[in-house]
Amino acid sequence: MWAYESVFYQIYPLGFCGAPFENDGVQEHRILKVNDWIPHIKKLGADAIYFSPLFESDTHGYNTRDYRKVDCRLGTEEDFAQVCGNLHKEGIRVVLDGVFNHAGRGFFAFQDVVKNRERSPYLNWFHIDLWGNSNYNDGLWYEGWEGNYDLVKLNLQNEEVVRYLLDSVAYWIDAFDIDGLRLDVAYCLDENFVRRLRRFCDEKKKDFFLVGEMLHGDYKRLVNDEMLHSATNYECYKGLYSSFNSMNLFEIVHSLMRQFGPENWTLYRGKHLLSFVDNHDVTRIASNLTEEKHLPLIYALMFGMPGIPCVYYGSEWGAKAHKSQGDPALRACFDEPVENELTEWIEKLAEAKKGSRALNYGGFRSVVLTNRQCIFERAADGERVLVAINADSQPYTAHFDAGCGQAVDLITGEIHDFGGGSQLPAYSAYYWKCER
Repeated sequence: MWAYESVFYQIYPLGFCGAPFENDGVQEHRILKVNDWIPHIKKLGADAIYFSPLFESDTHGYNTRDYRKVDCRLGTEEDFAQVCGNLHKEGIRVVLDGVFNHAGRGFFAFQDVVKNRERSPYLNWFHIDLWGNSNYNDGLWYEGWEGNYDLVKLNLQNEEVVRYLLDSVAYWIDAFDIDGLRLDVAYCLDENFVRRLRRFCDEKKKDFFLVGEMLHGDYKRLVNDEMLHSATNYECYKGLYSSFNSMNLFEIVHSLMRQFGPENWTLYRGKHLLSFVDNHDVTRIASNLTEEKHLPLIYALMFGMPGIPCVYYGSEWGAKAHKSQGDPALRACFDEPVENELTEWIEKLAEAKKGSRALNYGGFRSVVLTNRQCIFERAADGERVLVAINADSQPYTAHFDAGCGQAVDLITGEIHDFGGGSQLPAYSAYYWKCER
């Protein structure tokens, strides 16, 4: 699967393009802005782009009005086809956000139910009680996602709904040659629907990638050969920033051992979860870390651990925003990309990751672990890479059996000699490739 060897770049289109929050019905060709960013995305080392919702919606994208239309605030179908074509020409795959658990109140089928009630052919597309009422005073009650009644829960056990959604997926594949879907709130989806979607996509396009948003629980419930290829690794997302802020790298290494370690009870060895340090729903990492010098290190750890790394637009140069400022602050519009030492560092990490079988497919073995330092091994197909992190403000000397006398650093290309212990300068990270 191509995704297992890729670096993802996430864009939240409505924010990225500076679209108004409320759908004003005015068509603007804002999505074409992506074309200007393609050189930056490619230089960064990303070869797959994940677009958060761009289907026609009421406001923020997750309250879909039309599953077969580009949001008018972003542009036309022709605009998006041009963007997809330009991305594909540069070898960048396209993954869209599929919001299939719920729709917006503006969704045509729901509006028909509100108008026609029991006479509506779409009555059973939702979970409706005609004898109740909603906080919108519709004269009927319906189930909303987690109590949010601008998000009308779809009945995924209704064959008509399933066919409508599958036909919508087919539309985006046929019209734009998209390469995958990220399933919003996948943990809420009907499991039979997810199986249907996987079979449908496998038949429709070879190597079509499905990744689900999962916050907790056993990822294998949905990540398996019959359902999803991947899921968002929220356990390690929390462990990454928390380990640095508390100066307790045991936390993240414990999670990685639990998920990918060599023991028989390991949960996800051989799985490829989506790794990230921030996204459109959480505080940007530059605002989340208490020590600015840890910023390059957390990216080094994220790219070096098992998983598919995903970089959120703007964070690659250290843009800041806190969740307490509201979602619009997290989903900012930047006039143009910025390139600095952090972007150059991420470029090197991406190049190292994509060129290494061990970093793409290797398991996880802890070699050295203290509160402020960790060294772990990734190994696959005869290649061994040691990922070394020193989060301390002081140098550290690690003494361990590397299994080789010398190694090349995949990030810098420099030769490292293990004789006399491994010297780790303050706030440093290395990917040492050892020859067997």
